[in-house]
Amino acid sequence: MNLKAIAKRVHKIAPSVNVEEYRGCVRLTGELDDWDSIYRCGVAAVSSRSRGVLNDIKLKGFHEDVKVPSIRDDAIDGATPDVLVIGGGITGCAIARELSKLDIDVLLVEKANDVATGASCRNDGCIHPGIDLHKGQQKLYYVLRGNKMYTRICKELGCDIERWAQTFIFSTKWETRVIAPLMLLKGKILGIPDMKYLSKADLEAIEPNPPKWATGAVYLASGGVVSPYKVTIAFADNAVENGAKISLDTVVESMDLDADRVVAVHTNRGTVYPKIVVNAAGAFSDIIADMAGDRTFTIHPRKGTDLILDKKKAYYALSSFARSYFAPLPPEAREETHAAVGHTKGGGVMRTVDGNILVGPNAIEQPYREDNTTNLADINAIIRKQKVAAEELSTADIITYFSGVRAATYEEDFVVRKGVFTENVIEAAGIQSPGITAAPAIACDVRVWVQDMLGAAFKSDFNPERKHTPRLASLSPDEREKYIEKNPAYGEIVCRCEEVSKGEIVDALESPLKVCTVDGIKRRVRPGMGRCQGGFCSPLVVKIIAEHEGIRPEDVLKGDEGSNVLYGNTKEVAE
Repeated sequence: MNLKAIAKRVHKIAPSVNVEEYRGCVRLTGELDDWDSIYRCGVAAVSSRSRGVLNDIKLKGFHEDVKVPSIRDDAIDGATPDVLVIGGGITGCAIARELSKLDIDVLLVEKANDVATGASCRNDGCIHPGIDLHKGQQKLYYVLRGNKMYTRICKELGCDIERWAQTFIFSTKWETRVIAPLMLLKGKILGIPDMKYLSKADLEAIEPNPPKWATGAVYLASGGVVSPYKVTIAFADNAVENGAKISLDTVVESMDLDADRVVAVHTNRGTVYPKIVVNAAGAFSDIIADMAGDRTFTIHPRKGTDLILDKKKAYYALSSFARSYFAPLPPEAREETHAAVGHTKGGGVMRTVDGNILVGPNAIEQPYREDNTTNLADINAIIRKQKVAAEELSTADIITYFSGVRAATYEEDFVVRKGVFTENVIEAAGIQSPGITAAPAIACDVRVWVQDMLGAAFKSDFNPERKHTPRLASLSPDEREKYIEKNPAYGEIVCRCEEVSKGEIVDALESPLKVCTVDGIKRRVRPGMGRCQGGFCSPLVVKIIAEHEGIRPEDVLKGDEGSNVLYGNTKEVAE
């Protein structure tokens, strides 16, 4: 690498930063007063001739209180799994499920009280075609493979998937004449199937509410949408059904290395002695890689906010085919940007697999790995930007909103590989968007590497089909009646907005990966995700959890440790 040229770029931003070569990487050290400068130094240090950027510049006065479970016990102390997977997002859970096909012991640890609590429950669930990617990227390699796998996987896991196309809508004749052909050519070069150009008339024929300024569009039929948290949970459930173990509320604190191997992993719930460690720790994956002596990358957290609209507004993006807008802005809107950085797909207006409209996200570089806060300025900016594609958008239609943190590397690519410096480590890191699409393909490669490293054989009794209760609200009256005949609790509606029955909630409490919190049930069967956001059903869900688990209602948690929903009676009942 040309370290002098890299240092020159970095020093234009921050002359005090030290630039050095370290283990084939570009390492930056020093201290700066603002995060934007630290981020820009990391971008300036990227080189195709280095293994990656180690951005160790400190932000003056910065400290983040990372959430860790207070529990300390020996629940997994002394465990000797063949493979330890660190991280319960969609990548980690897909890997655990894929590894459960092998005749090995698999243990997944997750520091939260459930899987799918980070970025895997805080994104739009798009199955991306890959048009925004580039030749040579791991992102492209895994997205093209993963996209093709999703229809089969969702059938096996009992998850909904809709192959709704993505449409890039153009605002000028110049764009339709120049950008559209270039996009089609790029798609052909990248190997993206089923792309075509739509004239304005073609667009209006399939989309009842196209923007008035639309002059044409590029249509990508391979696009799709899933519920990201439901797919993550389904991967985890099926992994457990096939023998994998999952330890929640378990944070990795340190590792012991012997030469070039991890020999012990210390957690708050005991020390584990794995043969192989798989790093799928999301926004913390560079920290885990550092513990394992295998770091070649740095995660810079990128925050994004999404808005969820009432189902009654589904016509914003509802048609037979094209339901997602990713539109180049018309001239009058181009000054309204929704991100402080350029690495974003631009957001859009799309219909989720559950029937709501999702608007966003934006993209903001910031130093916090767990900052899921929202603010009014971002919400208003997202609405202003996306009103270009859907004029009727209004803050009055928002029923909830959320933020998530993407685990981006400075190279803006995934880090999926065997260990470079530590031979029994596998990295599945830097998995930002489109990580949902890529996860099952990444899991396949990890399984192949594990087979090679351990000489593992396939199980003869692996069952790819997850045992589950279908969403009864989606069934016909006759189909639903058959369930009610078997169990009257399926006819007792608890959540009116989402038409969720008591029977479905009890089934969720008896699922392979059992999580007895209000949020855990919400992620599995959707009570509280409708217009009233749990105003009617939350007390009933608390009651059902308490009765099923034989605990006091006051002991039922909303989600995180200490999030008790109730604190006791407001008055004593007379004897």
